Order: sequence, then C-alpha cells, then structure tokens
Amino acid sequence: MIFEKNSYLLVELSRFSFFFLFCLLLSSFILFLSFRLNSLKKADSDKLSSYECGFEALEDSKNIFDIRFYLTAILFLIFDLESVFFFLWAVSFNYLEPAGFWLILDFGLELIIGYIYALLIGAFNWD
Repeated sequence: MIFEKNSYLLVELSRFSFFFLFCLLLSSFILFLSFRLNSLKKADSDKLSSYECGFEALEDSKNIFDIRFYLTAILFLIFDLESVFFFLWAVSFNYLEPAGFWLILDFGLELIIGYIYALLIGAFNWD
C-alpha cells in the first residue's frame, strides 16, 4: 500500500492538500470581495470612454510603431540582468571552487560575444 499509517508521503500530501485548499479558498474570497466592492462604484461617462484622461485621441491608435525601441529595451534588460550575476559572483568569490572562476569567465565571454553580435547586426543604430 502506498500510504501507510503516519507515513512521510501521507504527511506531506496532507500538508500540500491543506495549503492548496487554503490558497484556493483565500483567492476565491478575495476575488468575490473585489467583485462585490467594485460593483458598488458607478462608472461615469469619462471612465467609460476610450481614454480615461478625458482627452479625445489625437490620431489613430493603430499607427505603426518603430520596433527599434522595443529591441533596444530588450537588449538593455538582457545585459542589465546578466550583469547581476557578476555581483553575485563577486560576493561569493572566496567560497567558490576553481571551476566557479572558469564558469564566470565563460559567462563573461558569452556576454561579450552577444554584445559584439548586437553591434554587428546594427541593433543599436537608430539611423
């Protein structure tokens, strides 16, 4: 039998079931409460308009937007988030084995190669 009396699996499953049930009930209660409290508010005509600021749209919202802005933002996020690993490595440098040194050098090399590739394909050019 899988579940023996007071077995480790039964105890862990009961804890998980209790936590899952608690989360389900709490999220249902919060969702119900938000619908209940939100239904008491009356929306006025400005809130129901397409723009909440009260101004009419100056131009069509389906204009073509330059993709280079998104590309630059994504590249910034990628290189910014990868640089966080260097801080973590510097803090734990004394506790790392020699393999940790070579791994961060490999990581830095891949980061530099990625940056050079982005430069070569013209990802940073706005001309």
